Amino acid sequence: MIKGFVHLVGRKVKTERSAMILTWLTTIGTFSDPDFRIVTIAPIMKALKQRLNMSTQKIGFVIEATSNPVVALVPVATAFVGYMVSITGTALKHVGITDAPYSVYIRSIPCNFFSFVILIVGFYYSFFRNFGNDWKDKDKDKDKQNPNAQQGEEDLQECYRAFEKDAPSKPWNLLIPLIMVLALTIFLSWWDGHALASNFFDAFLKADALGVMLEAVFITLIVALVFFLLQGFSMAKLVTHFVKGGNELLSVIIMLALIWALSAVSEDLGFSKYIASNVFIWIPHAFVAPALFLLGGLISYFIGSSWGTWGLLMPLGVTLAHQSGTNIYLAIGAVFASGTFGAFASPLSDNTVTLCTILELPVIEYAHLKLKPALIAAGLTTVLFVIASVFLH
Repeated sequence: MIKGFVHLVGRKVKTERSAMILTWLTTIGTFSDPDFRIVTIAPIMKALKQRLNMSTQKIGFVIEATSNPVVALVPVATAFVGYMVSITGTALKHVGITDAPYSVYIRSIPCNFFSFVILIVGFYYSFFRNFGNDWKDKDKDKDKQNPNAQQGEEDLQECYRAFEKDAPSKPWNLLIPLIMVLALTIFLSWWDGHALASNFFDAFLKADALGVMLEAVFITLIVALVFFLLQGFSMAKLVTHFVKGGNELLSVIIMLALIWALSAVSEDLGFSKYIASNVFIWIPHAFVAPALFLLGGLISYFIGSSWGTWGLLMPLGVTLAHQSGTNIYLAIGAVFASGTFGAFASPLSDNTVTLCTILELPVIEYAHLKLKPALIAAGLTTVLFVIASVFLH
């Protein structure tokens, strides 16, 4: 349960620096999904903010900088991995590349330059520069007008999607399932691929990543169910929360179905080949990856979805790389980087909306404030793609 973890750490953090350190350390256990990370750590930081008088905007910026960008870099135990491998495999199949999709995805991770750059920017703002100071004063004035503002820990009970008031404060109810799904994913990945591999690390490349993650999730779900029943939780309540959690995924499932359908239709109509032959043919190979990043960044900013951008742009990116001689890993990394940019910077991103709801921030003002460092990171990323394209063929 999130509630137990909140009360476990909430009493131990005494300074703003330690609060920032906590924010970064919690990525270890909350990298499975950006929204999960946000609803886990944001309530904690909201309570600490009242006691430590931190800038709410700075808290939000650091949480977001360590959410989607981190998840996009983790190659195990996330739904992102399954989706990223899936769209990579589909795009590779269209151009006749027979390499294992998971292996190609792994090799493209170092080329997701935006994730690395925004993490560095986030670290800089965490410990070396203030962020949103002009709004910090407004928050301070608001707290003075609210006599209950200093009771931040009590406000946790009302945080959006944080936890139920009557839930027991047992942090292991959260930590055990997280540790288990991660450990199972790693072990089953090795087990699935070790018979075909020559060494330990090669086994992960030979494994069926999608099947392994599905098995790990189902095993963890069954064990967690038994674990909660032994603690006295009713089956009715567990099933109710399971169904509610599934209902929250319906919008994502519908979006993905539409994206996959649009991508499949566009490929059947030869959209990627047409664009590659008539639009991008005049672009030197050194500018294919930067162009993909800039195009994808523009798309992702206006639709606010990393998954949507990846699904739409990956077939085009792989086709362009294949026909122009651009490094395939660099092109795939550029597509993933572009979607990560939109998920971080766009005011339409579900990550941004969820975070602003929990921290009670105005979405547009907050998105405008973080746009400057996001654009700086995007500019540095573009330069890195140009440099990498010169040396990688």
